[in-house]
Amino acid sequence: MPEPIALMLPPLAVEEAVRAALAEDLGRAGDITTMATIGDEKTATAVINARDPGILSGIECAQSAFKIIDSYLSFDTDVHDGSALAADTEIATISGSARSILTAERVALNFLIRMSGIASYTAVFQKRIAHTSAKICDTRKTVPGMRMFDKYAVRCGGGANHRFGLDDAILIKDNHIAVAGGVALAIKAAQSYVGHTVKIEVEVDNLNQFDEALAAKPDIIMLDNMSTADMEDAVDRKNRSDHQPALEASGNVDLDSVKAIAETGVDLISTSKITMAAPPIDLGLDISIS
Repeated sequence: MPEPIALMLPPLAVEEAVRAALAEDLGRAGDITTMATIGDEKTATAVINARDPGILSGIECAQSAFKIIDSYLSFDTDVHDGSALAADTEIATISGSARSILTAERVALNFLIRMSGIASYTAVFQKRIAHTSAKICDTRKTVPGMRMFDKYAVRCGGGANHRFGLDDAILIKDNHIAVAGGVALAIKAAQSYVGHTVKIEVEVDNLNQFDEALAAKPDIIMLDNMSTADMEDAVDRKNRSDHQPALEASGNVDLDSVKAIAETGVDLISTSKITMAAPPIDLGLDISIS
């Protein structure tokens, strides 16, 4: 099996999110179907299988769902988040109360299916640009309440994280520039406001704005909806400058355009497609009664 990647979700955050998902599913009366049809003496063994190839993400969330429902369930796995899955890969085996397994099944699979879908789609994007030095990164366009998990899944797929929220980095966008009175004025105001540990990024949509931004020395310049020709020009201008900010391309990035964008020489390519349009991968749970 592939070696585990150096990624881990905060256990308390996992437990909180999984408990909320279970509470949503169990509602006021619990799993009435399972309670009505399965005796409490029944035990079972279940296997979570990958029916599609992809990249695994969310194994901690799945394990948490079963353990919260029943701490006596055993949950055994030999695969790790970030692992490549072939179709028919056995991801985990769960043994114990049949009622408990059936009650936790959907929540466990929901986390795995969504997160593995994001990881797998991110990996497809990253593979398209593997011959360049560019990196695919996410955005703040995530499912409300699921941002930590969506962004974790992006990293499992080999992508990089953009800022997590409004509070951990400055991103000066077109509306900020319009109100602030210009690119340079907005950058200078940001530099005066934050400490040295906070990155400052500014969005520009033409080469005149790019030159103004480059002169003001932000940490990152986002090239928003620029043509590949203009991106190449911006990369060349940066390379000839004393200031060397990271360059990020953004806007209408998809699998058809990402290769050409990466080949312009930009450092980062951000897209909401990897979190908002990732197709889920098919994972299932097969159960046998002891």
